[in-house]
Amino acid sequence: MTEPVGPAQDLLKPFIEQSRWFGGKGRAFSITGVRRLGEVPRHVADGPRVSIDLATIRYEDGGEDEYYQLPLAFYPEPQSRLEHAFVGSWADEDFGTSYVYDAVHDREAMACWLRSFADPPAGGPLAFHRLPGHELDLEAHSTLFSGEQSNSSVAFGEDALMKVFRKITPGVNPDIAIHDVLTRAGSDHVAALYGWLECPALRREGDSGDAVLQLAMLQQFLRTATDGWDLALASVRNLFAEADLHADEVGGDFAGEAARLGEALAQTHRALAEHFPVEERSNDALGALAAAMNRRLDDALIVVPELAPHADRLRRAFDAVSRVAGVRVQRIHGDLHLGQTLRTVRGWKIVDFEGEPAKPLADRALPDSPWRDVAGMLRSFDYAPRVVERTWGEDYDDAAEQRSYRAAEWAERNREAFLTAYAGRDLSADEKTLLEAYVADKAVYETVYETRNRPTWVGIPLEAVARIGVS
Repeated sequence: MTEPVGPAQDLLKPFIEQSRWFGGKGRAFSITGVRRLGEVPRHVADGPRVSIDLATIRYEDGGEDEYYQLPLAFYPEPQSRLEHAFVGSWADEDFGTSYVYDAVHDREAMACWLRSFADPPAGGPLAFHRLPGHELDLEAHSTLFSGEQSNSSVAFGEDALMKVFRKITPGVNPDIAIHDVLTRAGSDHVAALYGWLECPALRREGDSGDAVLQLAMLQQFLRTATDGWDLALASVRNLFAEADLHADEVGGDFAGEAARLGEALAQTHRALAEHFPVEERSNDALGALAAAMNRRLDDALIVVPELAPHADRLRRAFDAVSRVAGVRVQRIHGDLHLGQTLRTVRGWKIVDFEGEPAKPLADRALPDSPWRDVAGMLRSFDYAPRVVERTWGEDYDDAAEQRSYRAAEWAERNREAFLTAYAGRDLSADEKTLLEAYVADKAVYETVYETRNRPTWVGIPLEAVARIGVS
C-alpha cells in the first residue's frame, strides 16, 4: 500500500475538492489515507504507468468516511497536452519521481484499461471481468464526456463506453449487477454490458471478511441515442411555438414516445422480477413505508417552510399506504426520470441503475415497489413543460397564461400515455393509493433539492404538491 505524504498529499486534496465529481463541496475535509488498489496492466514501453488509488475522505463536521477513486497516469517527463489534467509531481514509491495526471483525460492511459478488458490478465489485485459476445476495438481512441457529474464516463471511439465510479462504496454496485443480469437475459432496453473492473479483496477496518470494490463498468456505446429529457424539452418548445395548437395537434407530439417508454419500463420491470428476488410486503411493512414518507416530510418542512400549508394533505396520502392490503416489491431502477432514458433507432433504453445517489449502497439494492419508478417518470413529465415555461423568455401576460395552460396539457397527456402503456389496464384502488403516495414523496424530495440547488425552480414541485389530494 502506498501512502502519499508531504507534497503528494497536499496536491491530492486540491485536485479532489476542485473536481466536479467530488460530492463534498463546501465541507472542510482531510485525506486520512490513500490506498493503492493496483496498477492497471497492459501498459506499453513508451506509455504511462497507470495506477488506481483510493483516497479516504474525513469531514470536519462529522459523518462517515468516504472513499474516492483516483485513476492516475505517471510520466517521467511533463506532458504539455495534459496540462489541463495535471495533478502534481512527486516521488512515488512504485513509479519514482513522476509527473502525475488525471488518467481519464489521457488517451494513452485509457488504452491500458481497454487492452486489459480485451485481454483480462490472470491474477493481480485488479480483476477485469468480461461478458462474451463482443470483440472490443483496440484501435479506438478515448474521449472523456464533459457532462458527467458524480462519475467519469469515457467513450472508446464508437464502440464502447466506460463509466468510472468516483465515489466508491464497498459492495456490489447496482448498476453493474442489473446490467449484468439484463444483458445476459437479452433485454432490449439497456445498453449491453461488456465487462467491469473490481478489486476483489479489500479488507476494511472493522470488517470480519473481505468486501469487493467495483470500480468501473464497460458497456455498449449508444452513439446515436438522444437523451429522453432533451426530446421532451424539444416537444414542449414545439408546442409553445405553435400558439393556437393543442398538444395532440403539433408535429412534435410526445405521447407516442411516452407510451413506448411506458412499455419499455414494464418489460424491464418484468425482466428484473424474473431474475431478482420478489417479495410480498404486508401491512406492517407498508406502515413502515408510510412512516418513512412522513419522516421525510418532517425533515423537508425544516428546509422548505412553504410545504406547511400542504402538510396535512400529504400526510393523508402517506398514511393511506398503511391501509393497502399488500404490495409486491422487487429490484427497480430507484432514481428514474427522463434524464435516465435514451431514445435509439431500436427503441428506448434505460440507463444508470445506481439508484438514488444520496442513499447508502445497501439501501439502493433493497427491493421496492415498481410504482416508485413509475412515480419518478410521472414527475419528470410534469417537470419538462414547467422548465421550458420558465426559460421561454419575457412575454405578455396573456401569452404566459396560455403557455401555462399548454404546459399542464402537455404534462397530463404524456403522463396518461405513459401510465396507460405501462399498466396495460385500469389501476386498482390500492395501486392508485401507492402511486399517489410515491408521487407525493418524490415531489417533497424535489422541493428540498430545488431549495438547496436551484431555488428559482422550487415553484415547480411546490405547484405539484398543491395539487396532491385535491379532488
